[in-house]
Amino acid sequence: MIIANPIYDVVFKRLMENERVAKFFIGTLLDETIESVKLSPQEFTRTDEKKPLSLFRLDFIATIKTKEGELKKILIEIQKTRKKIDLMRFRNYLGEQYKKEDNVDNQLMVLPITSIYILGFNLPEIESACIKVAREYKDLINKTTLKTKSEFIEQLTHDSYIVQVGRITDRYQTRLDKLLSIFEQANFVDNTAITKQYKHPTDDEEVKTITDILHHAGVEPDERKEIEEEREFWRTYYAMYGDAEKEYIEKIEKIEKRMERKEKQMERKEKKMERKEKKMERKEKQMDKEMTKTKKELEKAIKEMEKAKKELEDLKSRPDIQIQEEMEKKKEEQTKKDPENKNK
Repeated sequence: MIIANPIYDVVFKRLMENERVAKFFIGTLLDETIESVKLSPQEFTRTDEKKPLSLFRLDFIATIKTKEGELKKILIEIQKTRKKIDLMRFRNYLGEQYKKEDNVDNQLMVLPITSIYILGFNLPEIESACIKVAREYKDLINKTTLKTKSEFIEQLTHDSYIVQVGRITDRYQTRLDKLLSIFEQANFVDNTAITKQYKHPTDDEEVKTITDILHHAGVEPDERKEIEEEREFWRTYYAMYGDAEKEYIEKIEKIEKRMERKEKQMERKEKKMERKEKKMERKEKQMDKEMTKTKKELEKAIKEMEKAKKELEDLKSRPDIQIQEEMEKKKEEQTKKDPENKNK
């Protein structure tokens, strides 16, 4: 079957406007049961000289049925990019989401955020086509992982899911495999990469719905024209700004490398400082030990001096004859201990 390439924004938007497809897409990535989704497209516009072209990110308010059977609402933010340079756009969008309240059933509230990023480039450090970046609540006092969740914390932090379309293979076994197969960048009809041959079976109802939508987008003239206009926009954009963008990315990478080197230098300095501190601690302990020993020796010497002083005062207070007798007595005791002295 011929289908349109969903990596194009206009195609992806058309796909996600179908509630069944959106529930399948979000539920499969999150591995959750999605009860309902409400689409709220957030668009920004790039304009060329001929015609405005609208590119976008998609926000959904999704009602999830948890494994405990409870229903909870979360904000699903889906962003798609072709180039690494869009990192700042991702961060800006995320910052905007954290600043605003969401309208749910005519009530303003702050919803937990889950981000889904579809990347048109490969992350060199990670080979997997689909990654979940999950949070854990860790009790640092007792060194345990907490099972309970806090609504306050949930609104301040979020989980993320990353899809690298360039790393998707022809594997077709699990529910996730079937979803990712739609985005596989292979089997293109021509070098425009607008349409491709979908070679997997479409016996799954959700996959059939998706491929039907993509088939219509790929062969219907008006819809295909929109894809061609988007492709032309990006071709023109890269022709005009590609070198500048590449140079900008290289500058960013150089700055990142400099930052890494500085961080490593700081780490080395910190380790050196730690060694010095430990050495100082050892010296201080040794000095404390020596001072304690010296103090004890001093206290012992003082006690001996006080004892000698007392004996001296005691001797002074006795009559001379008594002193003479005691000295004779000590001399005799000494002679008994050392007979050789007697002969002398």
